[in-house]
Amino acid sequence: MSDDPPPDVLDRLEARIRLNRHGDPATSYTAKLTARGRAKIAQKLGEEAVETVIAAMRADRDEIVSESADLMFHLCVLLADAGLSLDDVRAELVRREGLSGLDEKAGRKKG
Repeated sequence: MSDDPPPDVLDRLEARIRLNRHGDPATSYTAKLTARGRAKIAQKLGEEAVETVIAAMRADRDEIVSESADLMFHLCVLLADAGLSLDDVRAELVRREGLSGLDEKAGRKKG
């Protein structure tokens, strides 16, 4: 097995988050957020989603990119906390590939 970092920036981010999750909350934002629990992680993800929407409504390209990066970071923290990965999300996207969005949504379990 190679010690080379994953080639994709999102894969590298995910790996870094997994390394930092249980680090020192005094020196790692990821560890601090993880220590505060899943509800706080989810709250931060929601805040970043709202900030991304606001940036989109302002049509501010740079702000959309910046807020999207924050959103992706917090999503990766949430996935790690839930024992999931970007590969789980990728697999779901592959499963949905070629389906009509309307058909896919209609086929979801109601709950």
